[in-house]
Amino acid sequence: MKKITIAIDGFSSTGKSTLAKQLAKHLGYVYVDSGAMYRAVTYFAMQNGCIGPDFFDKQTLINSLPYIKLHFEFNPDLGFAEMYLNGVNVEAAIRTIEVSGYVSKIAEVSEVRAKLVEQQQQMGKDKGIVMDGRDIGTVVFPDAELKIFMTASPETRARRRYDELQAKGQNVSFEAVLKNVEERDHIDTHREDSPLVMADGAIEIDNSALTREEQFEAVLELVAKVSKSL
Repeated sequence: MKKITIAIDGFSSTGKSTLAKQLAKHLGYVYVDSGAMYRAVTYFAMQNGCIGPDFFDKQTLINSLPYIKLHFEFNPDLGFAEMYLNGVNVEAAIRTIEVSGYVSKIAEVSEVRAKLVEQQQQMGKDKGIVMDGRDIGTVVFPDAELKIFMTASPETRARRRYDELQAKGQNVSFEAVLKNVEERDHIDTHREDSPLVMADGAIEIDNSALTREEQFEAVLELVAKVSKSL
């Protein structure tokens, strides 16, 4: 089948990355977790005193962007690429509830988005790529052959995220996770620069009642249909 670009957008904790990894592995495509890139910038901001519970020094972060180097390295033991920030593996550090609490604010910054979108477009110039995020089908790859928009109820997404954090040994309450999910939804859909919306031509998938396997099979059918039509 002819290689295509697959753009997966949607709300937080809808399983975008899980689906994207499954597709990339099955199809032999490159997988890029754009959310990890924003999380890495967020982690940098936290570590360098640019953001905290009651402050956000946006200009210092913007001035620091030339010194933020991001890249992915494939980990054969895990079966996916991990996020590196300035040469350091930050895959575990960027997945905490603390980073989740700030990432949508960081993603609102136009200069941050411009830097990361440019890198993401470069990664996908040869097609054969699966990328997930908030603006992949609308901004990064508006001409993607297949665009997916994933959604589920806030409670369903919070439960999934809560279970995931618990499994990693992070002591958080379900109420805190649900609040974080709802706050991120509001920021993601109301920001001025590249708000979360369903791209033109995207196919919406509400996976509230779907298993990972059912979702994967449904999207594989879409990939086959699109590839054959080219």
